[in-house]
Amino acid sequence: MQPEMIRKNHMDVEWHEYTDENGQNTPVINASITEKASIIGRVGIMFLSCGTGAWRVRSSMNALAEAMGITCTADIGLMSISYTCFDGGSSFSHALSLTTTGVNASRLNRLEHFVSDFPAEGIHMSGEALHSQLDEIERIHGLYSPAALGLASALACGAFTFLLGGGPLEMILAFAGAGIGNAIRCKLGKHHFTLFMCIAVSVSSACLVYAGFLKLAELLFHISVQHEAGYICSMLFIIPGFPFITSGIDLAKLDMRSGLERLAYAIIVVMVAAVSAWLMALLLHLKPVDFLPLELSAAQRILFRLLASFCGVFGFSVMFNSPVRLAAAAAFIGALSNTLRLELVDLAGFPPAAAAFFGALTAGLLASLIKTKVGYPRISITVPSIVIMVPGLYLYRAIYNLGIMSLNVSASWFAAAILIIVALPLGLIFARILTDKMFRYCT
Repeated sequence: MQPEMIRKNHMDVEWHEYTDENGQNTPVINASITEKASIIGRVGIMFLSCGTGAWRVRSSMNALAEAMGITCTADIGLMSISYTCFDGGSSFSHALSLTTTGVNASRLNRLEHFVSDFPAEGIHMSGEALHSQLDEIERIHGLYSPAALGLASALACGAFTFLLGGGPLEMILAFAGAGIGNAIRCKLGKHHFTLFMCIAVSVSSACLVYAGFLKLAELLFHISVQHEAGYICSMLFIIPGFPFITSGIDLAKLDMRSGLERLAYAIIVVMVAAVSAWLMALLLHLKPVDFLPLELSAAQRILFRLLASFCGVFGFSVMFNSPVRLAAAAAFIGALSNTLRLELVDLAGFPPAAAAFFGALTAGLLASLIKTKVGYPRISITVPSIVIMVPGLYLYRAIYNLGIMSLNVSASWFAAAILIIVALPLGLIFARILTDKMFRYCT
């Protein structure tokens, strides 16, 4: 019996069919409005597939349109673009959509170079040649295998555990749980399983691995049960930091559709992950208790926070498909800005949300200084560097206490989480306003 074929719900667009007949040797600057619009729309939807915000997508489409001597207007969401191109005599409208969303920093970097080189080189190429070049960029799926991505998430969540107050044992257990959980998520994603299934299975696996290894440690080494606190850290690889932060940036630019859709997507991911982890906690008798205190001097604490922040941001950057050089640049900025955030809370008594604002502001300012030197888009540096500041622990504890009807405690955690989530994009936005004159205007 022949295996059942799964039909695509989104049909593929045959981009090469939009090129002019016998136009292989005709520069795109002299091509029809249809061919020009196909280049613009394809670049826009490819930018959107990388996880970048509406402002970046629109500015890239506008740059191509301007170089080709036409006008483009676009309405951009989380997973779709509707756009119209005008040349003064005729127009072309198109609606495009994605099958799923994610983050791909490597492809984003290649697209940035494509757009920046277009006015000098691209306009002299045919539409066929340009689509072939975009075919090559589109084939950039993942730089890393599921095993490597599992290791990256293990490193990130292990570091995250220390930054949240965990000790060596919690870090080791979170390392194991997150590594296996994210590797499973990547495998399921490669087979195009639905978002809810990927989240629920990977989070449940991470919690199960953490609890299993903890029980083994209890039996063999008589480890205290209070070390169960770290199970939350094992599933923080799922926290949608990129959509949370880019939604704030889109809203700041009044891209309401994109901003609200990104925010809704991030909330959905958090809710499914938190409910999955809560159900596993009930089954495995786990509770989000406080971490055991660590006996560290102020100097040791700062040093370990710098190291843990570097490792955490590096791991998250690799999960976003960043090349090693880009991941290291983001990790350097993240180490400085996140350590500053934590020390503002501990030494200066700043509220966590205010400290998060100044941490994100610092990350944005540092990224603006080095982006030209590293040769990568600003968003590929800034967002990974502050993802580690997203309050995943707060969000989970809010959902957990909501589930057991501790409404006052739940509301307190929710309020703290919302303030931090609002503060993070605000910090990046003000850094961008201070350093990018193009961004500071609504034009």
